[in-house]
Amino acid sequence: MRNTTRYPVEGGNSLWHVYKTVPFSKVVKNFIVIQLARYTPFLSMKNWLYRTFLKMKVGDQTSFALMVMLDVMFPEKISVGRNTVIGYNTTILAHEYLIKEYRLGDVKIGSEVMIGANTTILPGVTIGDGAFVSAGTLVHKDVPAGAFVGGNPMKVIYTKEELAKRWENDPIYGKSGTPLT
Repeated sequence: MRNTTRYPVEGGNSLWHVYKTVPFSKVVKNFIVIQLARYTPFLSMKNWLYRTFLKMKVGDQTSFALMVMLDVMFPEKISVGRNTVIGYNTTILAHEYLIKEYRLGDVKIGSEVMIGANTTILPGVTIGDGAFVSAGTLVHKDVPAGAFVGGNPMKVIYTKEELAKRWENDPIYGKSGTPLT
């Protein structure tokens, strides 16, 4: 189960209550900042925009690829460690508006994580340090540190230990190269 807080609503579905949960001006500001960052090729500028205007925690040398879409309503609930790569067109959500409730949850992405293109990360998920998320994955639950996960629904393809064994002779990821975190 993801780590989210649930807020029931009455009457229309929870999207009809959206501006009771987040100010319209905040959504407009966040939308503009996110759209600017989605198209800029300058990684340090993206990180500065995210830290300064969206109040996100973004580690040094983290890279958000082109077209990454962050949660427009609650980006401050997203944190990313150092030296992580977020792939092209990935979506990271910290909220979900449902029929009878809305849910909010922090998204914690560790350090030295690789997230493949076109991945969707749902609210309340933690992705551990050194994890690999295959392209096109729906991350609907926590990802253990060092694991290789993928698919829809997401499943563990290799544990940290299995991945280390698989790559033990690899010149980049194995014992003779850069160690896994």
